[in-house]
Amino acid sequence: MTFGIDTKGVYPIAATPFHPDGVLDTASIDRMIDFYHEAGSTGITILGIMGEAPKLEPEESLAIVKQVVARSKIPVVVGVSAPGFAAMRRLARDAMDLGAGGVMIAPAPHLRTDDQITNYFNQAVEAVGTDVPWALQDYPLTLTVQMSVPVISRIMADHASCIMLKAEDWPGLEKLSALRKAQAEGRLRPFSILTANAGLFLDFEPERGSDGAMTGYAFPDMLVELDALHRKGERDAAHDLFDLHLPLIRYEQQPVVGLAVRKHVLMRRGIISSDTQRKPWPALSATAREEVDYLLSRIARKDPRAAI
Repeated sequence: MTFGIDTKGVYPIAATPFHPDGVLDTASIDRMIDFYHEAGSTGITILGIMGEAPKLEPEESLAIVKQVVARSKIPVVVGVSAPGFAAMRRLARDAMDLGAGGVMIAPAPHLRTDDQITNYFNQAVEAVGTDVPWALQDYPLTLTVQMSVPVISRIMADHASCIMLKAEDWPGLEKLSALRKAQAEGRLRPFSILTANAGLFLDFEPERGSDGAMTGYAFPDMLVELDALHRKGERDAAHDLFDLHLPLIRYEQQPVVGLAVRKHVLMRRGIISSDTQRKPWPALSATAREEVDYLLSRIARKDPRAAI
């Protein structure tokens, strides 16, 4: 299955489930993929930052790709960012051979100048092959690489195989508007834009031109509903739903412990069996777990999906 420049909807960023001893939890992977289907997701993204990809052995990464692609009925995008292009090429080519829809590539954290950034992606595309469709990840808060609208435009002009922008700059609404304006004026070719940042700005991003969300908030079923409300023009209903979930979205977005929160919620929802992360990583304190459960109980007053 493939994805293209007209991709829309919700692509959840999948966590990687582990047993308490750190071994991959394959049963939870299957249950998680089934849940994403039932939630109405358009596609799935695996082995991203949320998926703890740097903590996996190469053989484990490939095993996850094989399992997810075999089970999924919707396109699977595989994060292939790596310190070296040899590893990036191997995972990208193997993932595509297994049936992935495409890959996602982020800039290396050491890049600083515009020329360094564009040259990096020239080499990345050369490594994975021009036949591999890919999403460009723009995440300066974590990756420390600032990609301006002109730089993104240059990358898109140079590489027809880049069919999506994963937009997670912050603030990013004006950037989103600037990209869509350039496209409307014919200065920039078409491509899909899915937004992230845990969904913190999904109240306004669709109005600025996003095609949907590629994020890891533990309620992708809510994100699907939110996206549908926006597409139907039900602005107040969309904002009401967003506002209901915003306290938990904000809590999940905390640096360092955010993934622990997200895995805890996925576990409480019965989607994965354990909220274990591979070390090194901090675990949630008992107080934090109580706070998350309290937020879930408040959401559940109006949204039964949060009832645990």
